[in-house]
Amino acid sequence: MALNKYLVRSTVVGALGGLLFGFDTAVISGTTAQLRQVFALTDATLGVTVSIALAGTVVGAATSGVLGQRMGGRGALRIMAVLYLASALGCAFAQDWTALLAFRFLGGLGIGGSSVLAPVYIAEMAPANLRGRLVGMFQINIVVGILLAYASNYWLATHFAAGAEIGAATWRWQFGVAGLPAVLFLALLFTIPQSARWLVTRNRVEEARGVLFLLGEPDADAELRDIQASINFERTTLHEPLFQRKYLLPIALAVGIAAFNQLSGINAVLYYMNDIFAQAGFSRASSDLQAVMVGAVNLLFTLVGMALIDRAGRKALLLGGGVGMALTLTGVGAIFFMGAHKALLVWMLMGFIASFAVSQGAVVWVYLSEIFPNRVRAKGQSLGSLTHWMMNGIISLTFPMVRSLGRGSVPFFFFASCMVVMLVVVAAAFPETKGLSLEDLQRKLKIA
Repeated sequence: MALNKYLVRSTVVGALGGLLFGFDTAVISGTTAQLRQVFALTDATLGVTVSIALAGTVVGAATSGVLGQRMGGRGALRIMAVLYLASALGCAFAQDWTALLAFRFLGGLGIGGSSVLAPVYIAEMAPANLRGRLVGMFQINIVVGILLAYASNYWLATHFAAGAEIGAATWRWQFGVAGLPAVLFLALLFTIPQSARWLVTRNRVEEARGVLFLLGEPDADAELRDIQASINFERTTLHEPLFQRKYLLPIALAVGIAAFNQLSGINAVLYYMNDIFAQAGFSRASSDLQAVMVGAVNLLFTLVGMALIDRAGRKALLLGGGVGMALTLTGVGAIFFMGAHKALLVWMLMGFIASFAVSQGAVVWVYLSEIFPNRVRAKGQSLGSLTHWMMNGIISLTFPMVRSLGRGSVPFFFFASCMVVMLVVVAAAFPETKGLSLEDLQRKLKIA
């Protein structure tokens, strides 16, 4: 099955949830200095301000799988788009800290939901030979969103005079800009079909066949029969719990890859990048510019990862990138501990981001969408996302309070040691999944 315009459109629109995901998670980095002043935040309350959105992502990730099963991925993603829009406008017009927290939590619901719904929707639409690259579009859009957030922060911070009234409210504009892609996302979600797999679960078989033809499936009837067989078996175990012995391997893989993704420290770096650069002696404008450079590296190497994921495979990327992350995080820690020249910090952080993007960044959402059988895929995807966001929340909440330890080196040495552990675990326990259909993967993992 080759690409056609309907498959491309469905993938691109579904993956736009990742752009909002990336923008909403990274935009906070450019606002932290002003938020400290406007709301008199301490290190602890700044951590709460950043991590409250992640509390929303935990709830969103935990509940959106059920929502997707009931409404289909397309319908559920429309709700996520509305949440993104409400969050952007609410944060922009927030009159007190409590309101800001409430609307950031709302945005977190959209992020968590998108992290579950969009990769599953794309995986269900994609043929096996293209699934890694197409699901990877979600990750590409995340890093595009991160880069756009950094670029928007930089432009707004330098465009508005710091002493002017509008300059004091730059943070409001930085949050509010996210409303534009949210409106676009919502509108485009009315131009794509439901997935054939979801339609079969609703006994809408002819519609499912039509979607397969629309997407260019060369033998739509055979594919439909395969889907029906899988779904029929799923229906016999409709209320089957996820946590049982036969699913132990995919559960361990999902929890492992999601936890290690965050134990790399990636989101601590992304959320607090301006603070990290300020601690190293960079000015605010310079910090914003360095963030744009790091975001560009993130995008470039995510594209490299997407180009390699169906060729080199998921496991090889995790191992190669893990080595790079361990070395560069050790370098960042050493720079802070020894007080080395700040220019080295930029290069080490770019090396870390490149290593993450080509490995964990490219692999995590693809892997989570692949390793569970149909009958518990939504639950398994929710578990992986829930683990990801819980770890993210803990790290983001505590990072401002521990980053001063060891002259700022301790968090980075900790993250580096976690990457060494990841290398051992991936080498010993992670199976390769490239090039296999979702049904073949179930057989490879020996799930009855």
